[in-house]
Amino acid sequence: MGTDQPFVTAAGPRRRRFVTSAVAVQAIIVNRAQEILLLSSPKRKQGWQLVSGALEANETLLDGTLREVYEELGSEIEVQPLGTVHIETFHYDEQVQYMLGTYYLFAYQAGQIEPGDDMIGSKVRWWPLAELNDNELIFHPSVKLWMLKRAVELYRLWNNQVDFPLQPDL
Repeated sequence: MGTDQPFVTAAGPRRRRFVTSAVAVQAIIVNRAQEILLLSSPKRKQGWQLVSGALEANETLLDGTLREVYEELGSEIEVQPLGTVHIETFHYDEQVQYMLGTYYLFAYQAGQIEPGDDMIGSKVRWWPLAELNDNELIFHPSVKLWMLKRAVELYRLWNNQVDFPLQPDL
């Protein structure tokens, strides 16, 4: 495979080639005080980060992101999906030259947070935006301050809308 991005070729007469990409899912969780939930893992030592993981086969973006929320924050947490904040491509490593990163916004509803899965032993904290401007804070490379600001603005817009399905039943 080397440094070439893998492709898949469609069936049919055109045989169109599509690039394939690994997909990372991140959850931006905002509470009623408009604070953002971040974790700091003693194992990863990469700074404060969002709930994150990889999309698995046969999952929608929403399903995969929710699975990561429950794996990393525990089964007691209740969140309401609001929508996608941002999608980007980034270099992951030499084998995965281009990865698709998705950032999904959730409104925290209730529930005890108990880091699990690969986040056991992590610090968990709700951060007001004003405190995130502190230059002493270290963020995981996937966390961008402008994106967190956008998430809070979207939370303000989307949180009180009438409930509607974000994806059809599959």
